[in-house]
Amino acid sequence: MEVLSETVKEIRKDFAEGDQRRDAGLTTPPDIVRWDDIKYGWDSRWQILDLYRPASMAGRNLPVIVSFHGGGWVYGSKEVYQFYCMDLAKRGFAVVNFTYRLAPEFQFPAPLEDANLVFDWVLKNASRYGLNTEEIFAVGDSAGAHGLGLYAALCTNPEYEKRFAFRKPEKLKLRAIALNCGLYDLNEPAPSVGDRKELMEAYLPEHGTAQERRAVCVPEHVTSAYPPVFLMTSAQDFLKSQAPLMKARLEQMGVPHVYKVYENPEHRVGHVFHCNIKTKDATLCNDEECAFFREMTE
Repeated sequence: MEVLSETVKEIRKDFAEGDQRRDAGLTTPPDIVRWDDIKYGWDSRWQILDLYRPASMAGRNLPVIVSFHGGGWVYGSKEVYQFYCMDLAKRGFAVVNFTYRLAPEFQFPAPLEDANLVFDWVLKNASRYGLNTEEIFAVGDSAGAHGLGLYAALCTNPEYEKRFAFRKPEKLKLRAIALNCGLYDLNEPAPSVGDRKELMEAYLPEHGTAQERRAVCVPEHVTSAYPPVFLMTSAQDFLKSQAPLMKARLEQMGVPHVYKVYENPEHRVGHVFHCNIKTKDATLCNDEECAFFREMTE
């Protein structure tokens, strides 16, 4: 049994308390239909997902958004992201919200392997849930943006895919992705919550060797085939120095993208602000990301 460090225990406790405060009073909207606790892999504790659709669009095949949650590689679940994901669904999407295996109980590339199973589940269950497999999108924030960024590279860079024991679903094509307040290059110094070095050591099997850090450096593996990206950060995001690194690589490779830095002169706009759906800042960001996705279907 994996022994949790004090850092991991503290992060799981503090993050959970913060998320509970953020979502206090929220309930499932009456205009959302949801399917909960669907098993997508072999592990009924970790490999489960929810699916949300707008009730008014019953009978229609909808574009799909898959959400890759954040949490410093050691925290998070579909329960934490349910209200954010249902809010996205209200904009005309079927949204897949999944829990994946966390560190230190599981290490890299477990989250990518789980994401791969989720996208395979989407393709195999499209007819049952009314999913348009020609219009598959994904969002990820913080460590989830790191995971999604690597997964998109795996899907579009054959040399990078060879590093893994699994292969992407043959018919999967990501139309576009949104990378929100993400961490992309673990070699770059950046302030963080908790001890990032300890979290990286918990996540990476060899505890963050130079070779490992290069293997999980998202920009390193971006090619011209990478999907279009909505890349965002915010004025008070503690990881805001990371987004320009990703932006530079997208520009170098000629990948279509939108780059946004959200700020509000009236108050602080911090890390993963877009998950707090009670705020106007989140509404603006989520509106713009979903509009970007719709543009990719035209």
